Amino acid sequence: MKFDNRITRMLGVEVPLVQAPMGWIARSQLASAVSNAGGMGIIETSSGELDNIRHEIKKMRELTSKPFGVNIAQAFVRDPKIIDFVVEQGVKFVTTSAGNPQKYTSTLKAAGLTVFHVVPTLDAALKAVDCGVDGLVVEGGEGGGFKNPRDVASMVLLPLVREKVEVPIIAAGGFVDGASMLAAFALGAEAVQMGTRMVSAAESPVHDNWKHAIVNAKETDTLMLGRQSSPALRALRTERSNALEFAAPDKSMLEQLANIKELYFGGDMEASIALTGQVCGRINEVRPVAEIIDTVRTEFFQALGRLQKEYPAA
Repeated sequence: MKFDNRITRMLGVEVPLVQAPMGWIARSQLASAVSNAGGMGIIETSSGELDNIRHEIKKMRELTSKPFGVNIAQAFVRDPKIIDFVVEQGVKFVTTSAGNPQKYTSTLKAAGLTVFHVVPTLDAALKAVDCGVDGLVVEGGEGGGFKNPRDVASMVLLPLVREKVEVPIIAAGGFVDGASMLAAFALGAEAVQMGTRMVSAAESPVHDNWKHAIVNAKETDTLMLGRQSSPALRALRTERSNALEFAAPDKSMLEQLANIKELYFGGDMEASIALTGQVCGRINEVRPVAEIIDTVRTEFFQALGRLQKEYPAA
């Protein structure tokens, strides 16, 4: 049960599973657990707390000897020294998102980093490839968090991008287990990114109220907010988010996130917006990261073996 493809070789990981770079959540406690379990842990920058992030990267080196990466969320980190900051940390893998790939790709690559850019559309994917990225994170609208207001499901977006580009693809949005990983591979990916599954993991730093809300959620218990203006958000249904679903926007969705820490870490589910993907409907328990990743690996090869048996090559 061994993975061997372009992404495992590029990133030096055993399992082609990347943890999503969720603001305030994707820090050393969670990311080191992912890396130690054979996946790719990612440290976020979307919180904008670069001093804290520098400390988190230092802690990562104490908690794991395995590879890990950093995400540069361009819309939220406008410090022109962000590239120097990342390079100084000795990180070798970077995902860039929420911005123009032309801005940082060449500089990051010149510094010896592997760069993947997050894209929600085919046009964005083609632009990123033209800018010289090493790979793409192709993000379907099922995923939680910041979205393109004109969302496209992974089942449509992933093969569409694969037809037009040659670079390796990490599939994001809707992936939670070995079967969905295998589906992503059938559509052209060589790795998957998981966000909501990791938010609900035992090592996730968020309050148990949010984890339990994910475990108890149905597949219909998320909604898209802010379609009339970018960015849109996919979030868990709560009284607060339900009231915003069809309301005329009187403020930016970003303003609705002002008290996000009270939800994330204080457990007040109405204090802000709980950014959550549709896969919440498929998550039934809080589990340790190592158990999640090991199960994904086992399920992937079991599903692959079953298909090979049921549909043998001619």
